[in-house]
Amino acid sequence: MRRICAVFAALALTGCSAATSTAPQSHEVTLVTHDSFAVKQEVLDEFQKSSGITVKQLASGDAGELTNKLVLTKANPIGDVAFGVDSTFASRALSEGVFAEYASPEASKGAQRYKADDSNRLQAVDVGDVCLNIDPAKLGGTEPKSYEDLVDPKFKDQLVVENPATSSPGLAFLLGTIAKYGENGWQEYWTKLKANGVKVVSGWEEAYNQEFSATKGTRPIVVSYASSPSAEGGKTKAVLDTCYRQVEYAGVLSGAKNPEDAKKVLDFLLGEKFQAQVAEQMYVYPSREGVALPESWAKDAPLPPNPQTLPADKVKDNREAWVEQWRKLVQG
Repeated sequence: MRRICAVFAALALTGCSAATSTAPQSHEVTLVTHDSFAVKQEVLDEFQKSSGITVKQLASGDAGELTNKLVLTKANPIGDVAFGVDSTFASRALSEGVFAEYASPEASKGAQRYKADDSNRLQAVDVGDVCLNIDPAKLGGTEPKSYEDLVDPKFKDQLVVENPATSSPGLAFLLGTIAKYGENGWQEYWTKLKANGVKVVSGWEEAYNQEFSATKGTRPIVVSYASSPSAEGGKTKAVLDTCYRQVEYAGVLSGAKNPEDAKKVLDFLLGEKFQAQVAEQMYVYPSREGVALPESWAKDAPLPPNPQTLPADKVKDNREAWVEQWRKLVQG
């Protein structure tokens, strides 16, 4: 999620034959993820050594693309366990029956605070609030503090956002504006954003790494995450009054070829060793309680105190209609 994208290599166990070795028997689990999933190699190595499970990663785009692929392939799943379906898309994955029920014993250590529903089909792995990020050096001291500032002419042609039809943070930002302005007011707000030169791109990678002025682009305001400034050494800021709470989940896929080992991988994602490196590797907050965060986060990436939220059932019932309204309004 946010600047570092890691690729899992399928690690083959070597050594004595199964008949003579005391090492656990090797099994392969395919972990389907979004493109920004990352893990320390030594953490993965330790898990494989202790469990005998080889984890093969299958990166599948943004969280929105990931969810779409999981839905389209649910009759013949492309993996055993999936990570990266978030709170903006969880209701769709659940209603489509993508995930199997599994109550991980590790979920009681904090993940239960962010549960999607009571079915135990999705377990919260991390929290990463979506907020505006700004490049103060480019803005020259004039910085937006709120949603409303974005429609001010002094910020014309300075904002880049992701398409909510294809991007998880893009959808989260749209939902944040709906939570802020209400079901009868968000359309007018987006009409003003369009008039003020908002640029829409397909996903976070393009918005942040190509369009944002703090990286390679020219636009000093971008939709990203509250924790993103921790990756920039304090050169950027998150506008904490524009945040929408986003939770990322993992679950065992219905019809998985290796469901028992998939459950162990899910336990691993919720376990202390994996959770301890979530902040450093993916720039999000771990769901597990009591996990230490990097010292710099207190200054550069504080957890937003009052993020926007919408009830899950409201998002489920209205998401497609809202996205279609947004498409007609902004893209024509």
